[in-house]
Amino acid sequence: MSKKLFIETLGCAMNSRDSEHMIAQLREKEGYETTQTLEEADLILINTCSVRERPVHKLFSELGGFNKKKKPSAKIGVCGCTASHLGEEIIKRAPYVNFVLGARNVSKISEVLHKDKAVEIDINYDESEFAFDDFRSSAYKAFINISIGCDKKCTFCIVPKTRGDEISIPDDLIINEAKRAVGKGAKELFLLGQNVNNYGRRFSSDKHEKVNFTELLRRLSKIEGLERIRFTSPHPFHMDDEFIEEFAHNPKICKSMHMPLQSGSTKVLKEMKRGYTKEWFLNRVAKLRSVCPEVSISTDIIVAFPGESDADFAETIDVMKQVKFDQIFSFKYSPRPETEAQHFTNVVDEEVASDRLSYLQSLHNEIMDEKNATLMGNVYRVYFEDLHRDGYVAGRSDNNLVLKVKGSEELLGEFRDVKVTAIGRTILTGEVVA
Repeated sequence: MSKKLFIETLGCAMNSRDSEHMIAQLREKEGYETTQTLEEADLILINTCSVRERPVHKLFSELGGFNKKKKPSAKIGVCGCTASHLGEEIIKRAPYVNFVLGARNVSKISEVLHKDKAVEIDINYDESEFAFDDFRSSAYKAFINISIGCDKKCTFCIVPKTRGDEISIPDDLIINEAKRAVGKGAKELFLLGQNVNNYGRRFSSDKHEKVNFTELLRRLSKIEGLERIRFTSPHPFHMDDEFIEEFAHNPKICKSMHMPLQSGSTKVLKEMKRGYTKEWFLNRVAKLRSVCPEVSISTDIIVAFPGESDADFAETIDVMKQVKFDQIFSFKYSPRPETEAQHFTNVVDEEVASDRLSYLQSLHNEIMDEKNATLMGNVYRVYFEDLHRDGYVAGRSDNNLVLKVKGSEELLGEFRDVKVTAIGRTILTGEVVA
Protein backbone atom coordinates (compact mmCIF):
# COMPACT_ATOMS: atom_id res chain seq x y z
CA MET A 1 0.00 0.00 0.00
CA SER A 2 1.19 3.51 -0.80
CA LYS A 3 1.97 6.00 1.92
CA LYS A 4 -0.49 8.86 2.38
CA LEU A 5 0.30 12.59 2.20
CA PHE A 6 -1.99 15.30 3.58
CA ILE A 7 -1.01 18.85 2.60
CA GLU A 8 -2.58 22.18 3.53
CA THR A 9 -1.57 25.24 1.53
CA LEU A 10 -1.93 28.79 2.83
CA GLY A 11 -1.33 32.00 0.90
CA CYS A 12 -0.56 32.80 -2.70
CA ALA A 13 -0.51 30.99 -6.03
CA MET A 14 3.26 30.56 -5.74
CA ASN A 15 2.68 28.57 -2.55
CA SER A 16 0.16 26.44 -4.42
CA ARG A 17 2.76 25.72 -7.09
CA ASP A 18 5.37 24.91 -4.42
CA SER A 19 2.91 22.43 -2.93
CA GLU A 20 2.48 20.82 -6.35
CA HIS A 21 6.27 20.51 -6.60
CA MET A 22 6.47 18.82 -3.19
CA ILE A 23 3.62 16.44 -4.04
CA ALA A 24 5.42 15.51 -7.27
CA GLN A 25 8.73 14.85 -5.54
CA LEU A 26 7.15 12.82 -2.74
CA ARG A 27 5.06 10.82 -5.17
CA GLU A 28 7.91 9.97 -7.53
CA LYS A 29 10.78 9.63 -5.05
CA GLU A 30 9.03 8.43 -1.89
CA GLY A 31 5.89 6.64 -3.06
CA TYR A 32 3.30 8.95 -1.46
CA GLU A 33 -0.24 9.50 -2.67
CA THR A 34 -2.32 12.45 -1.51
CA THR A 35 -5.29 12.16 0.83
CA GLN A 36 -7.94 14.60 2.03
CA THR A 37 -8.25 12.74 5.34
CA LEU A 38 -5.70 13.91 7.88
CA GLU A 39 -6.24 10.94 10.21
CA GLU A 40 -5.03 8.44 7.61
CA ALA A 41 -1.94 10.42 6.55
CA ASP A 42 1.60 9.18 7.11
CA LEU A 43 2.99 12.64 6.35
CA ILE A 44 1.30 15.98 7.08
CA LEU A 45 2.61 19.17 5.50
CA ILE A 46 1.46 22.73 6.05
CA ASN A 47 2.78 25.16 3.44
CA THR A 48 2.71 28.55 5.13
CA CYS A 49 2.34 32.23 4.29
CA SER A 50 3.87 35.12 6.22
CA VAL A 51 2.75 38.15 4.20
CA ARG A 52 0.28 39.07 6.95
CA GLU A 53 0.21 38.38 10.67
CA ARG A 54 -2.97 36.29 10.79
CA PRO A 55 -1.65 33.27 8.80
CA VAL A 56 1.34 33.07 11.16
CA HIS A 57 -0.96 32.90 14.19
CA LYS A 58 -3.06 30.33 12.35
CA LEU A 59 -0.01 28.11 11.88
CA PHE A 60 0.43 27.13 15.51
CA SER A 61 -3.27 26.59 16.13
CA GLU A 62 -3.39 24.39 13.02
CA LEU A 63 -0.33 22.45 14.13
CA GLY A 64 -1.89 21.76 17.53
CA GLY A 65 -5.00 20.41 15.85
CA PHE A 66 -2.95 18.27 13.47
CA ASN A 67 -0.96 16.78 16.33
CA LYS A 68 -4.13 15.77 18.19
CA LYS A 69 -5.77 14.15 15.16
CA LYS A 70 -2.83 12.44 13.43
CA LYS A 71 -1.97 8.80 13.87
CA PRO A 72 1.06 8.24 16.19
CA SER A 73 3.49 7.29 13.42
CA ALA A 74 2.69 10.28 11.15
CA LYS A 75 5.29 12.98 10.58
CA ILE A 76 4.55 16.72 10.46
CA GLY A 77 6.51 19.16 8.30
CA VAL A 78 6.20 22.95 8.18
CA CYS A 79 7.09 24.51 4.83
CA GLY A 80 6.92 27.87 3.08
CA CYS A 81 7.51 31.48 4.02
CA THR A 82 6.80 31.27 7.75
CA ALA A 83 9.17 28.30 7.88
CA SER A 84 11.82 30.52 6.27
CA HIS A 85 11.64 33.30 8.83
CA LEU A 86 10.87 31.34 12.00
CA GLY A 87 13.06 28.31 11.33
CA GLU A 88 14.07 26.46 14.51
CA GLU A 89 11.62 28.50 16.57
CA ILE A 90 8.81 26.41 15.07
CA ILE A 91 10.24 23.22 16.53
CA LYS A 92 10.86 24.94 19.87
CA ARG A 93 7.22 26.05 20.05
CA ALA A 94 5.84 22.83 18.56
CA PRO A 95 8.36 20.05 19.38
CA TYR A 96 6.21 17.41 17.67
CA VAL A 97 7.10 18.99 14.29
CA ASN A 98 9.56 16.70 12.50
CA PHE A 99 11.13 19.16 10.04
CA VAL A 100 11.04 22.74 8.74
CA LEU A 101 11.52 23.53 5.05
CA GLY A 102 11.84 27.11 3.77
CA ALA A 103 10.20 28.55 0.66
CA ARG A 104 13.52 28.62 -1.20
CA ASN A 105 14.29 24.95 -0.42
CA VAL A 106 11.34 23.07 -1.90
CA SER A 107 13.58 20.68 -3.85
CA LYS A 108 14.99 19.33 -0.55
CA ILE A 109 11.69 17.79 0.57
CA SER A 110 12.92 14.17 0.20
CA GLU A 111 16.12 15.04 2.05
CA VAL A 112 14.49 16.61 5.12
CA LEU A 113 11.85 13.89 5.28
CA HIS A 114 14.51 11.46 6.49
CA LYS A 115 16.26 13.82 8.93
CA ASP A 116 14.33 14.27 12.16
CA LYS A 117 14.26 17.93 13.32
CA ALA A 118 15.89 19.07 10.07
CA VAL A 119 15.71 22.82 9.40
CA GLU A 120 16.47 23.88 5.81
CA ILE A 121 15.78 27.59 5.34
CA ASP A 122 18.63 28.96 3.18
CA ILE A 123 17.11 31.90 1.27
CA ASN A 124 20.14 32.02 -1.04
CA TYR A 125 19.67 28.47 -2.27
CA ASP A 126 19.27 28.43 -6.06
CA GLU A 127 16.46 26.20 -7.34
CA SER A 128 16.03 28.05 -10.64
CA GLU A 129 17.29 25.11 -12.73
CA PHE A 130 16.06 22.22 -10.59
CA ALA A 131 14.06 19.70 -12.62
CA PHE A 132 10.99 19.00 -10.50
CA ASP A 133 8.88 15.96 -11.24
CA ASP A 134 5.52 16.78 -12.80
CA PHE A 135 2.29 17.12 -10.85
CA ARG A 136 -0.64 19.50 -11.34
CA SER A 137 -3.80 19.79 -9.31
CA SER A 138 -5.71 20.85 -12.43
CA ALA A 139 -5.68 19.10 -15.79
CA TYR A 140 -6.95 22.23 -17.50
CA LYS A 141 -4.64 24.98 -16.24
CA ALA A 142 -0.90 24.93 -15.56
CA PHE A 143 0.77 27.16 -12.97
CA ILE A 144 4.41 27.79 -13.92
CA ASN A 145 7.03 29.64 -11.89
CA ILE A 146 9.11 31.96 -14.08
CA SER A 147 11.23 33.41 -11.26
CA ILE A 148 11.97 32.90 -7.60
CA GLY A 149 12.64 35.53 -4.95
CA CYS A 150 12.26 39.30 -5.04
CA ASP A 151 14.71 42.20 -5.40
CA LYS A 152 12.30 44.92 -4.32
CA LYS A 153 12.77 46.67 -0.97
CA CYS A 154 9.15 47.49 -0.10
CA THR A 155 9.23 48.54 3.54
CA PHE A 156 6.09 46.55 4.47
CA CYS A 157 7.00 43.24 2.81
CA ILE A 158 8.73 40.21 4.31
CA VAL A 159 8.97 38.24 1.04
CA PRO A 160 12.61 39.13 0.21
CA LYS A 161 13.54 37.75 3.65
CA THR A 162 11.69 34.49 3.06
CA ARG A 163 12.25 33.86 -0.65
CA GLY A 164 15.62 35.56 -1.19
CA ASP A 165 16.97 37.54 -4.14
CA GLU A 166 15.20 37.35 -7.46
CA ILE A 167 16.47 34.83 -10.01
CA SER A 168 14.74 34.15 -13.33
CA ILE A 169 14.19 30.60 -14.49
CA PRO A 170 15.75 30.07 -17.96
CA ASP A 171 13.19 30.52 -20.71
CA ASP A 172 13.92 27.14 -22.33
CA LEU A 173 12.99 25.39 -19.08
CA ILE A 174 9.76 27.43 -18.85
CA ILE A 175 8.83 26.73 -22.46
CA ASN A 176 9.55 23.00 -22.12
CA GLU A 177 7.43 22.83 -18.95
CA ALA A 178 4.63 24.68 -20.74
CA LYS A 179 4.78 22.30 -23.70
CA ARG A 180 4.54 19.28 -21.39
CA ALA A 181 1.51 20.77 -19.65
CA VAL A 182 -0.23 21.59 -22.93
CA GLY A 183 0.60 18.11 -24.20
CA LYS A 184 -1.28 16.70 -21.20
CA GLY A 185 -4.37 18.78 -21.89
CA ALA A 186 -3.83 22.20 -20.29
CA LYS A 187 -5.08 25.00 -22.52
CA GLU A 188 -4.21 27.85 -20.16
CA LEU A 189 -0.91 28.85 -18.54
CA PHE A 190 -0.67 30.92 -15.37
CA LEU A 191 2.83 32.43 -15.02
CA LEU A 192 3.99 33.13 -11.47
CA GLY A 193 6.58 35.45 -9.95
CA GLN A 194 6.81 38.18 -7.34
CA ASN A 195 7.33 40.73 -10.15
CA VAL A 196 6.77 38.85 -13.41
CA ASN A 197 7.50 41.82 -15.68
CA ASN A 198 10.95 42.14 -14.10
CA TYR A 199 11.72 38.73 -15.62
CA GLY A 200 15.19 38.45 -17.14
CA ARG A 201 16.98 40.80 -14.78
CA ARG A 202 19.15 38.01 -13.34
CA PHE A 203 19.75 34.36 -14.21
CA SER A 204 21.79 31.84 -12.24
CA SER A 205 24.59 31.98 -14.82
CA ASP A 206 25.70 34.03 -17.82
CA LYS A 207 25.14 31.11 -20.21
CA HIS A 208 21.43 31.89 -20.46
CA GLU A 209 20.06 34.18 -23.16
CA LYS A 210 18.87 37.50 -21.76
CA VAL A 211 15.13 37.41 -22.42
CA ASN A 212 12.70 39.93 -20.92
CA PHE A 213 9.11 39.23 -19.92
CA THR A 214 7.58 40.61 -23.10
CA GLU A 215 9.74 38.35 -25.23
CA LEU A 216 8.95 35.37 -22.98
CA LEU A 217 5.24 36.01 -23.57
CA ARG A 218 5.85 36.07 -27.33
CA ARG A 219 7.71 32.77 -27.23
CA LEU A 220 5.15 31.02 -25.06
CA SER A 221 2.30 32.19 -27.28
CA LYS A 222 3.80 30.20 -30.18
CA ILE A 223 3.11 26.88 -28.42
CA GLU A 224 0.64 24.90 -30.51
CA GLY A 225 -2.50 23.97 -28.57
CA LEU A 226 -2.07 26.73 -26.00
CA GLU A 227 -5.13 28.99 -25.92
CA ARG A 228 -4.61 31.38 -23.02
CA ILE A 229 -1.83 32.96 -20.94
CA ARG A 230 -2.36 34.65 -17.58
CA PHE A 231 0.22 35.94 -15.12
CA THR A 232 0.64 37.53 -11.70
CA SER A 233 1.87 39.88 -10.48
CA PRO A 234 3.34 42.56 -12.71
CA HIS A 235 4.88 45.55 -10.92
CA PRO A 236 3.53 48.98 -11.98
CA PHE A 237 7.10 50.35 -12.10
CA HIS A 238 8.05 47.91 -14.89
CA MET A 239 4.92 48.39 -17.01
CA ASP A 240 6.62 49.93 -20.05
CA ASP A 241 4.85 50.60 -23.34
CA GLU A 242 6.34 47.52 -25.05
CA PHE A 243 4.85 45.26 -22.37
CA ILE A 244 1.44 46.97 -22.49
CA GLU A 245 1.31 46.81 -26.31
CA GLU A 246 2.14 43.08 -26.29
CA PHE A 247 -0.51 42.50 -23.62
CA ALA A 248 -3.11 44.33 -25.68
CA HIS A 249 -2.40 42.85 -29.10
CA ASN A 250 -1.32 39.25 -28.39
CA PRO A 251 -4.58 37.26 -28.73
CA LYS A 252 -3.38 34.49 -26.39
CA ILE A 253 -2.81 36.85 -23.46
CA CYS A 254 -5.94 37.14 -21.32
CA LYS A 255 -7.16 40.71 -20.97
CA SER A 256 -6.95 40.77 -17.20
CA MET A 257 -4.23 42.76 -15.44
CA HIS A 258 -3.37 42.72 -11.74
CA MET A 259 -1.76 46.07 -10.85
CA PRO A 260 -0.85 46.28 -7.13
CA LEU A 261 -1.49 49.90 -6.14
CA GLN A 262 -0.93 49.54 -2.36
CA SER A 263 -1.66 53.26 -1.83
CA GLY A 264 -2.94 56.16 -3.91
CA SER A 265 -0.77 58.65 -2.03
CA THR A 266 2.59 59.44 -3.61
CA LYS A 267 3.90 60.33 -0.15
CA VAL A 268 2.90 56.93 1.25
CA LEU A 269 4.20 55.14 -1.85
CA LYS A 270 7.58 56.78 -1.22
CA GLU A 271 7.50 55.58 2.40
CA MET A 272 6.65 52.13 1.12
CA LYS A 273 9.55 52.30 -1.39
CA ARG A 274 7.29 51.23 -4.22
CA GLY A 275 9.26 53.12 -6.87
CA TYR A 276 6.34 54.88 -8.59
CA THR A 277 3.94 57.75 -7.97
CA LYS A 278 0.17 58.06 -8.07
CA GLU A 279 0.54 59.88 -11.38
CA TRP A 280 2.62 57.07 -12.91
CA PHE A 281 0.09 54.45 -11.84
CA LEU A 282 -2.81 56.41 -13.36
CA ASN A 283 -0.73 56.99 -16.50
CA ARG A 284 -0.21 53.25 -16.92
CA VAL A 285 -3.91 52.57 -16.40
CA ALA A 286 -4.78 55.19 -19.03
CA LYS A 287 -2.26 53.71 -21.48
CA LEU A 288 -3.56 50.20 -20.84
CA ARG A 289 -7.20 51.15 -21.37
CA SER A 290 -6.40 53.22 -24.46
CA VAL A 291 -4.96 50.19 -26.28
CA CYS A 292 -7.10 47.51 -24.59
CA PRO A 293 -10.54 48.93 -23.66
CA GLU A 294 -11.90 45.52 -22.62
CA VAL A 295 -9.21 44.96 -19.97
CA SER A 296 -10.23 44.17 -16.39
CA ILE A 297 -7.92 45.56 -13.72
CA SER A 298 -7.51 44.21 -10.20
CA THR A 299 -5.31 45.53 -7.41
CA ASP A 300 -3.95 45.22 -3.86
CA ILE A 301 -4.47 48.03 -1.34
CA ILE A 302 -3.05 48.49 2.15
CA VAL A 303 -4.88 50.98 4.35
CA ALA A 304 -3.47 52.62 7.47
CA PHE A 305 0.20 52.24 6.57
CA PRO A 306 2.22 54.06 9.28
CA GLY A 307 1.83 57.81 8.81
CA GLU A 308 -1.14 57.57 6.44
CA SER A 309 -3.16 60.74 7.03
CA ASP A 310 -6.78 61.42 6.13
CA ALA A 311 -5.48 63.28 3.08
CA ASP A 312 -3.35 60.30 2.06
CA PHE A 313 -6.31 57.97 2.39
CA ALA A 314 -8.38 60.39 0.30
CA GLU A 315 -5.77 60.01 -2.47
CA THR A 316 -6.36 56.24 -2.44
CA ILE A 317 -10.10 56.82 -2.66
CA ASP A 318 -9.49 59.18 -5.57
CA VAL A 319 -7.63 56.43 -7.46
CA MET A 320 -10.43 53.99 -6.64
CA LYS A 321 -13.00 56.35 -8.15
CA GLN A 322 -10.88 57.07 -11.23
CA VAL A 323 -9.83 53.51 -12.04
CA LYS A 324 -12.96 51.64 -10.86
CA PHE A 325 -11.07 48.40 -10.26
CA ASP A 326 -12.79 45.17 -11.20
CA GLN A 327 -11.45 43.44 -8.10
CA ILE A 328 -9.51 44.53 -5.02
CA PHE A 329 -7.62 42.67 -2.32
CA SER A 330 -7.60 45.08 0.61
CA PHE A 331 -6.10 44.82 4.08
CA LYS A 332 -5.18 46.88 7.08
CA TYR A 333 -1.43 47.30 7.42
CA SER A 334 0.11 44.39 9.30
CA PRO A 335 3.64 44.91 10.70
CA ARG A 336 5.93 42.09 9.69
CA PRO A 337 9.25 41.04 11.27
CA GLU A 338 12.49 41.89 9.46
CA THR A 339 10.85 44.74 7.55
CA GLU A 340 11.75 48.41 7.69
CA ALA A 341 8.18 49.53 8.41
CA GLN A 342 8.09 47.37 11.53
CA HIS A 343 10.11 50.09 13.24
CA PHE A 344 7.98 53.03 12.06
CA THR A 345 6.46 54.74 15.09
CA ASN A 346 3.67 56.80 13.48
CA VAL A 347 1.12 54.00 13.79
CA VAL A 348 -2.45 54.68 12.67
CA ASP A 349 -5.13 54.17 15.34
CA GLU A 350 -6.79 50.75 15.03
CA GLU A 351 -10.31 52.19 14.96
CA VAL A 352 -9.32 54.63 12.23
CA ALA A 353 -7.73 51.78 10.27
CA SER A 354 -10.88 49.68 10.53
CA ASP A 355 -13.09 52.59 9.45
CA ARG A 356 -10.87 53.24 6.42
CA LEU A 357 -10.92 49.61 5.34
CA SER A 358 -14.69 49.43 5.76
CA TYR A 359 -15.19 52.58 3.69
CA LEU A 360 -12.81 51.38 0.97
CA GLN A 361 -14.55 48.03 0.69
CA SER A 362 -18.05 49.52 0.69
CA LEU A 363 -16.99 51.91 -2.08
CA HIS A 364 -15.65 49.00 -4.09
CA ASN A 365 -18.94 47.14 -3.64
CA GLU A 366 -20.80 50.17 -4.99
CA ILE A 367 -18.47 50.31 -7.98
CA MET A 368 -18.90 46.58 -8.62
CA ASP A 369 -22.69 46.77 -8.39
CA GLU A 370 -22.68 49.61 -10.90
CA LYS A 371 -20.35 47.76 -13.30
CA ASN A 372 -22.06 44.39 -12.94
CA ALA A 373 -25.44 45.89 -13.78
CA THR A 374 -24.13 46.47 -17.31
CA LEU A 375 -23.21 42.80 -17.83
CA MET A 376 -26.71 41.28 -18.05
CA GLY A 377 -27.22 39.66 -21.44
CA ASN A 378 -23.58 39.96 -22.49
CA VAL A 379 -21.92 36.92 -24.08
CA TYR A 380 -18.42 35.81 -23.03
CA ARG A 381 -16.10 33.04 -24.16
CA VAL A 382 -15.62 30.88 -21.05
CA TYR A 383 -13.03 28.20 -20.34
CA PHE A 384 -14.57 25.72 -17.92
CA GLU A 385 -12.34 24.25 -15.20
CA ASP A 386 -14.37 23.80 -11.96
CA LEU A 387 -17.13 21.28 -11.30
CA HIS A 388 -19.49 22.44 -8.54
CA ARG A 389 -21.54 20.10 -6.35
CA ASP A 390 -24.80 21.91 -7.12
CA GLY A 391 -24.94 20.79 -10.74
CA TYR A 392 -23.03 23.78 -12.11
CA VAL A 393 -19.74 24.05 -13.96
CA ALA A 394 -17.70 27.25 -13.64
CA GLY A 395 -14.99 28.93 -15.63
CA ARG A 396 -13.51 32.29 -16.52
CA SER A 397 -13.87 34.67 -19.40
CA ASP A 398 -10.87 36.17 -21.14
CA ASN A 399 -11.16 39.24 -18.90
CA ASN A 400 -11.44 37.12 -15.74
CA LEU A 401 -15.17 37.15 -15.05
CA VAL A 402 -16.25 33.98 -13.23
CA LEU A 403 -19.34 32.42 -14.81
CA LYS A 404 -21.22 29.24 -13.94
CA VAL A 405 -23.73 27.29 -16.01
CA LYS A 406 -25.82 24.19 -15.46
CA GLY A 407 -23.73 21.29 -16.68
CA SER A 408 -21.52 18.28 -16.01
CA GLU A 409 -17.89 17.25 -16.28
CA GLU A 410 -18.27 17.06 -20.07
CA LEU A 411 -17.76 20.84 -20.13
CA LEU A 412 -14.47 20.71 -18.23
CA GLY A 413 -11.54 21.80 -20.37
CA GLU A 414 -13.85 23.20 -23.02
CA PHE A 415 -14.54 26.70 -24.33
CA ARG A 416 -18.12 27.85 -24.73
CA ASP A 417 -19.92 31.12 -25.41
CA VAL A 418 -22.01 31.96 -22.35
CA LYS A 419 -24.79 34.53 -22.02
CA VAL A 420 -25.13 36.20 -18.62
CA THR A 421 -28.55 35.54 -17.07
CA ALA A 422 -28.01 36.46 -13.40
CA ILE A 423 -25.65 38.83 -11.61
CA GLY A 424 -23.66 38.22 -8.45
CA ARG A 425 -20.78 40.22 -7.01
CA THR A 426 -18.19 37.47 -7.34
CA ILE A 427 -19.79 35.02 -9.76
CA LEU A 428 -22.17 35.37 -12.69
CA THR A 429 -24.72 32.80 -13.81
CA GLY A 430 -25.29 32.13 -17.48
CA GLU A 431 -26.41 29.75 -20.16
CA VAL A 432 -24.36 28.21 -22.95
CA VAL A 433 -25.31 29.68 -26.33
CA ALA A 434 -22.55 28.18 -28.50
